[in-house]
Amino acid sequence: MSAEWAGNGRPIRVVAFGGGRGLSASLRALRLLRAELDLDITAVVTVGDDGGSSGRLRAERGGLPPGDLRQALVALTDPSDPVARRLADLLQFRFSGTDRQADPLAGHAVGNLLLCGLMEQTGDVVLALDEARDMIRAAGRVLPMSRTPLSIEATVRGDDPARPDQVTTVRGQHAVAVSRGVVDDVRLLPAEPVASAEAIDAVGSADWLVFGPGSWFTSVIPHLLLPDLAAAIAACGARRLVTLNLAAELETAGLSLPDHLRALARYLPGLRVDVVLADGRAVGDPIGLQSAAESLRARVVLAPVAVADGGPRHDPIALASALHEVLRGRVLGGHDLERSRAGGHDLGRSSAGG
Repeated sequence: MSAEWAGNGRPIRVVAFGGGRGLSASLRALRLLRAELDLDITAVVTVGDDGGSSGRLRAERGGLPPGDLRQALVALTDPSDPVARRLADLLQFRFSGTDRQADPLAGHAVGNLLLCGLMEQTGDVVLALDEARDMIRAAGRVLPMSRTPLSIEATVRGDDPARPDQVTTVRGQHAVAVSRGVVDDVRLLPAEPVASAEAIDAVGSADWLVFGPGSWFTSVIPHLLLPDLAAAIAACGARRLVTLNLAAELETAGLSLPDHLRALARYLPGLRVDVVLADGRAVGDPIGLQSAAESLRARVVLAPVAVADGGPRHDPIALASALHEVLRGRVLGGHDLERSRAGGHDLGRSSAGG
């Protein structure tokens, strides 16, 4: 892809995979670039959440957990549009209270209830998400990775600190995410679930696939565990970008950034990646990262993408500035954006995190 390719008369089709805060960070950055680069943005979202408001609605109503889908829609709204901003704020509003027996609304986000209502009204989760997108004027499409609610199960070593060598099975996305042990393996239940046809179609027509940042075992890798979606990812002609995290989470404690890349290759053998984007301040082993990236045939791009206060959160504007160079094809030969902005493009800085 050349810089001129982006202006060839049709949008650049970008498909971003994930769930929760990590995917939201990517989507906010992509939204900032949508007009300038003429991006057609699609988010493919995990559907394994079983905690909080989403978990309660999933258990009580039986549909897809709405929380990560809601977060993706909100991330794609334009805060400069007062109507969209007001609607996004409403979707994010959470009812107060902790006594769920006395107050069934306690803890629920308005957007979760809205999505559940739309899903039940339309009888089609994709149609419901498309209607929600139109309501809040989102700058892209949000799709579930599967129309079936899924569960995550992991083999964890040392979940009990008193028994560091004990291997146990941990079930549920929330339980895996807060596990204190080392995740040896992760899988989906039911086994070999079917991906949504719309997600597969989006991958097939994409120019870029974006993985990360986010919870690696519960938000990123699950997309590779659906056989038909994994096959589409492997077979498509799109370029692939992996955005690495800024700090370890509980589920990836002890997992280095090179290990993150090796995990992707483990769950999708033969995966080819074009660009690995990382913040140089988060890279503890640059040689190891370069080696792991090369095993995927990828170039490492370093860029200052963290919030200015030093927290482990991606700054949407800084991330957008780095993505601008990547999506325009200016860094496919290898680049260090911490030393050069590859032509001087700079969207500025923001204290808002992802």
